[in-house]
Amino acid sequence: MRSSYVEPGPLGLVLAALQPTNRLVFEVMLATGLRVGDVLNLRTEQVQRQRFTVREAKTGKTRRVYIPKDLQLRLLSQAGRLYCFEGRNDWRRPRTRQAVWKDCKRVARFFQSSGAVPKKASVSPHSARKVYAVGEYRRTGDLDAVRRKLNHDPAHVATTLVYALSDQLTPEELKSMAPAKRRGRKE
Repeated sequence: MRSSYVEPGPLGLVLAALQPTNRLVFEVMLATGLRVGDVLNLRTEQVQRQRFTVREAKTGKTRRVYIPKDLQLRLLSQAGRLYCFEGRNDWRRPRTRQAVWKDCKRVARFFQSSGAVPKKASVSPHSARKVYAVGEYRRTGDLDAVRRKLNHDPAHVATTLVYALSDQLTPEELKSMAPAKRRGRKE
């Protein structure tokens, strides 16, 4: 199942219950719109500057990101020698996407069983990217600005629409708008 947009209240519950390092990963995603793998690959030396360039692993595209000062300080206070998010067994490798995903799914299931998070919501780390897109669209009202922030290809406007309007679209509408993604095209 694809990731869902999650309203701020339920998302706040999930974030509060995550392991602190995984919560920090989500906070970076919410502040930058980066994918989880790109956040986990941030190097400590990059984060020592508030604004830096990231090469996205999925697309190979580069983009400039800005980390707010308070988030930067929290990242640096727990950063490893090489990566901001060190691997569990080897400091020369970053934390895995699977570790973050498992923690997120564990917490989401708990809150779904209690009714605090909708059962139909597919909460995953990628949900943070959708929350970022919706927030940017609400803030700017400019779909092209959201596209640039997410580093989406200009030829695939439907992909950006899926993200920017994910708080308003039904699952059926989302499926009908994103056929290119299922055929393996990159964002």
